[in-house]
Parts: sequence; structure tokens; C-alpha cells
Amino acid sequence: MARAYTPGLKVTSHCVHRMRRVLPTHGSVLVAVGDCIAGDTVVAHTHLEGDVTPMKVANLLACQPRDLPELMLKHIGEQVAKDEVFARSKGIFGLMKTEVKASAAGTIESVSDSSGLVLIRGPMQPVQVVAHMPGRVIEVLAGEGAVIESHAALVQGIFGVGGEARGKVVMACKSPQEELHADSIHPQMKGCVVIGGARMTASAIARAKQIGAVAVVSGGIDDSDLRDFLGYDLGVAITGSEKCGVTLIITEGFGEIAMARRTFELFESHQGQLACVHGATQIRAGVMRPEIIIPTEPSADSTPADAPVDGELVAGSWIRIIRDPHFGLIGRVAALPERPATLESGSRARVLEVSLERGGTVVVPRANVERIEG
Repeated sequence: MARAYTPGLKVTSHCVHRMRRVLPTHGSVLVAVGDCIAGDTVVAHTHLEGDVTPMKVANLLACQPRDLPELMLKHIGEQVAKDEVFARSKGIFGLMKTEVKASAAGTIESVSDSSGLVLIRGPMQPVQVVAHMPGRVIEVLAGEGAVIESHAALVQGIFGVGGEARGKVVMACKSPQEELHADSIHPQMKGCVVIGGARMTASAIARAKQIGAVAVVSGGIDDSDLRDFLGYDLGVAITGSEKCGVTLIITEGFGEIAMARRTFELFESHQGQLACVHGATQIRAGVMRPEIIIPTEPSADSTPADAPVDGELVAGSWIRIIRDPHFGLIGRVAALPERPATLESGSRARVLEVSLERGGTVVVPRANVERIEG
């Protein structure tokens, strides 16, 4: 029997989704195994050290570094307020003294008698990690966080920007082929996850941000619209930390491309329900995909979303074509010929036959498709 393997994205109406929620450094975990928690429940918290502000105090006082310690009015470990005088020169005959004011609030961390430098450590910064999605705690990671499990519908996107957000699913388009324009977005969508169809336009993104939508999900986006929205070109680093006011996720790719019908219908079937989204994307080592998670009631056919996926292509597998001339089209594998075929370019490659969702059959190289896991 012919076999083929390819990477794939998850699009499923029933799965058991597990999420690790951990702190950036050691802290305190506030939940226990078995706890049923909401998406905004604080799972763990800690404090990060504040920023350091260096000040060349010896230069400001016009003194030798070795004389600095005796000119300090505040000593190591003591608090100092912004603009508070914390060092003073002896002056001339007790007159014409020079004073140095703190350029930031914090604690005096060090006073160097060799460089004349004073370091002021800013106040500790509280850091909290919330569950993000409602569910049950199945594991506690001591001093780090917890693993949350929930039955959910799950859609992995191709690309996203922006951080985590939660809101009700609301449909802005009537079909997956319809472009998302500003006039499809209304004030009632404030706090919601707006679902489009094909390309999301620049005006739609601006409108969604203006009315206070938390996220916009659609089939595609023009790269120039994304650049204009962010104000800069994205590099190859991980996304997800952008402070752009609204999270954007595309499910299919860049350009004029419609959302897969089964993905659109999945969103339609969950309209009005809570969705938990994040736009973090990384396409290099340690691949990360943006996700839309919609918590659901337990189902008998739910399977772990983080279970290993072999990516095997078989007859009936849903796939997306990822290269021209059929880029972006969705279909099912109709056949997997065992023998290599001669392509239009004259080269020979292993191919598969695809029965397209829109109708018709095409033959494409196996390297030109990705599986849509369901």
C-alpha cells in the first residue's frame, strides 16, 4: 500500500487539549491537582528584580571615586525616591556644595570606590500566570506552574501576531470566500473574537481595534496591511509579544485566500461560545502555531491534542496545497500512485491525486501539500 507523510495543522471539533502554564522564574503555585479553574484564574505568581539604573556620581560630584562612599547620604540597601538627594560634596569651606538627585526610584545596590558608579535597583515587578483556558489542573510543576486540561475544539493557524486573549466567537462573514471589511465589524463585537472569511483588510483590522475586539481570525492577510498595522516589518523571530491592541490570526496563508470551509463551519457551530486565542508563531526549531481554543463539553471521540501525530497521508485525508499553481486549495487525498510521475517542468516526483473541496481533481507533488489534522 502506498504511504506518504507530511506535516499538518490541527483543526478538530473534539479533543482533549493540555496546556503548560509556567512562570519565567521560580515562584509560588496557587492551584492544586484536581482544581477546576476559569481562564482568568491565577495559576502561579512571582516577582522579578527591577531594572538597574547606573549613575556616575563621582563625575557629577567632581570627586575621586575613592572618596565617593563618604559623600553618600544613602547607603547600600536603603531606599531612595526619584529626584531625592542621595549624595553631596563637601564644598569649599562648607559652601558651594554639589548635590546629586536620584534619576530613578529604588534601592541603592552598590557604590563603587573604583569607578565612582552607583547602581540603583528598581522595585520588584510582580508577575502572574493565568490559566488562559478554563479546565482542570492535572499536574502541578513545583515552583513553576501547572498543566491544565480541557475538552475543546481546536484550530491551529498558519500565522499570528499579538498575545493571549479571550472572548466570545462572533461571525462577521457569511461564507469562507467573503473578505472581511470594516463595514462587517460592529460595536457589539467589543470584547469578542471576530471570525472573517477570506482576506482581512487593513480597514477591518483598524475597525476591530477601534471598537475593542480582542482578536480577528480570517483566512488570509496582505503582507503590506500587516506591516502598516504593526508599523514595521516582522523578522524571523517568534511572534506573540506585540503590543498591538488586537490579536490577529490567519488560518490559510498570506494574500487573497479563503478560509477552509470545514474551519469556517467549525467556528459557525461555536458562535457565542468562549474562545481562548494566542498569536504566538515560530516557524524555526521548536515550531509554535497560533491557536484558537474553544472549550466544550466532554465527548466520547475526544483525543489528546498533544498526542504524537504521524502525519501519514492516506486516501480520504484532508490536505491543503501549499505551492502554486493551486496554492491554498483544500481537498481530500483521492489516490497515492506508487510510481513517480513526470511533472510539467520535466522533472519526476512522487505525486498524489487531490479531490478539491470546490470540485474537480488535480495531481500535485506530495511535497506540495500539508495535512489538516482533524
